[in-house]
Amino acid sequence: MRRTTFNLLIFLLFVFGLTGCQQEPPVDEYVPKTGMVKVTIMYTNIEGATFDMDYYKSKHMPQLAEWYGERLQHYSIDQGISGRTPEDAIPYLAIGYLYFNSMEDYQSGFEEHGEKILADIPNYTNIRPTLQISEVVKE
Repeated sequence: MRRTTFNLLIFLLFVFGLTGCQQEPPVDEYVPKTGMVKVTIMYTNIEGATFDMDYYKSKHMPQLAEWYGERLQHYSIDQGISGRTPEDAIPYLAIGYLYFNSMEDYQSGFEEHGEKILADIPNYTNIRPTLQISEVVKE
């Protein structure tokens, strides 16, 4: 009886020990709210274009978030991998997304820090970005 109990205890410790070591990767669960302002920044894949994704994701966007402060609710970044099919060229090398509660939050932050934001662009790309400002209509 003692041997069976001991073996069961060892088995349970082993099973729970293994499952306890498994960790889920962090998931960005941010969901924009209806009515928010979304600024989409697109970097077109044109001949001769350069784009330093490491700089963009580790320096430019975090710095931009710091400058905007509480006005910026969230940001995310996409890196292009293909066009409509895997054989098609990517239309955009990268796309950045900025989420604000209002147009005023976006505009006031850009009025305050726009020169610094624009001055940093040559540090990661030679592409003139295309911007689109949208309203989130579905969460």
